Amino acid sequence: MGITRKWNAWMLGFALAGLCGFAAAQSSSTPASSAPMSHSQMSGASASSNLSPTDKRFAMEAAQGGRAEVELGKLAEQKASNPEVKQFAERMVHDHTQADAQLKQVAAQTGIALPVSLSSKDEALKEKLSGLSGEQFDKTYMQNMVLDHTKDISEFKHESADGKDSAVKNFASETLPTLESHLKEARHIEPMVAQNGPMSKG
Repeated sequence: MGITRKWNAWMLGFALAGLCGFAAAQSSSTPASSAPMSHSQMSGASASSNLSPTDKRFAMEAAQGGRAEVELGKLAEQKASNPEVKQFAERMVHDHTQADAQLKQVAAQTGIALPVSLSSKDEALKEKLSGLSGEQFDKTYMQNMVLDHTKDISEFKHESADGKDSAVKNFASETLPTLESHLKEARHIEPMVAQNGPMSKG
């Protein structure tokens, strides 16, 4: 019995030693498996620190401008009286929502923290439009769409030509044709609602 107990104790000790060795080996391999994630996080941080102030400002303003186009477009979908204005507003919501999703991907790559609220200027315009209706709403909305897109195109062209960060620059270049199409359509609709052309006809 004494020999048996000593043998069992020795075997138990051997088994425990083996388990400890296996656990140690697993523990030592864990940092290596997590290293790529840590490296990725570090590379993201370095990308943010290397982003030029001009690129960052462009991305921030593009995010705010795109958000305004979506919110004002949704308002126009509800309040516009001219069918062409409503159709234009639907396109604003659709296109700028897509552009916003693309910009968020750029922000994730470069480490930019994009604004989530409207600028004070766009907030004031939204409040003004909320108090209008019918032809007056259509006229004011389309006038601002022409002005906003004219300004946006100038900024996107500048970033497309002179941007430093490739991701931000590519976003500007890829979005620019859509903005130019928006401006062309807005310039077509704005004179009609300004003169009450289609709406004055029964």
